[in-house]
Amino acid sequence: MSLLVSIHDVTPSLAPAVERLWALCAERGVVPALLVVPNWHGEWDLSSHPEFVRWLRERAAAGAEIVLHGERHDEVGLPRTPTDSVRAWGRTDQEGEFLGLGREAARERIERGTALLRMLGLRPVGFIPPAWLAREEGHAAVADAGLGFSEDETGIRFYPGGRRLASAAVRWSSRGRLRPWGSVVVARGRWRLQREGPYPRLAFHPQDLDHRAVAAELGPTLERWLTRHQPISYEALRRRVLASTSAQGGAA
Repeated sequence: MSLLVSIHDVTPSLAPAVERLWALCAERGVVPALLVVPNWHGEWDLSSHPEFVRWLRERAAAGAEIVLHGERHDEVGLPRTPTDSVRAWGRTDQEGEFLGLGREAARERIERGTALLRMLGLRPVGFIPPAWLAREEGHAAVADAGLGFSEDETGIRFYPGGRRLASAAVRWSSRGRLRPWGSVVVARGRWRLQREGPYPRLAFHPQDLDHRAVAAELGPTLERWLTRHQPISYEALRRRVLASTSAQGGAA
């Protein structure tokens, strides 16, 4: 059984917490994927922070996969429909950048973000929308942009072809007074109920460190999942899934 480990919201704005999460993983022999936001909230353009870019390049050289995580992450200037608000309820505080975007608008943002990362010497292998919120057209735009995979809250889509793999996502929340405690309970419950799943995802956010109870859970939770699952990269899993699809097609 395999485990996907990632650090979300990778931006110079949150650099100290990102580096702490990296160390937490490294201490346990795990190289996490880094979900990079090229211009966090329109105020943290990566090209203006060469030291952080250098840190990212060093992590990539050590084996970390670079994943595009939106262009700016927030929803500033983007309208929500009532349906969008229902989808986002309880999951994000105006951080669902791709929540309401159609295929063309999503593709433009993905291509701009990808171009900036590549200009800085970083090679994104996939795309994960902020808060895992995107329309089907948004996921199609990932394939249009030539990236290898996208995610939603319950699974991963691999390209070319769009083969979808169910995958439980373990995560926490540090917002509010009660949500952090509730997220700890849910994350523990996922271990009890889904520990036999073949491809769980463990998603760390820098904001997880803002709440003492959540922060205390991160290392032990990773250790718990590692007792049953071996870490795997997205690209290795993509190759496995596409090879299986090709073999099934050949057998047919």
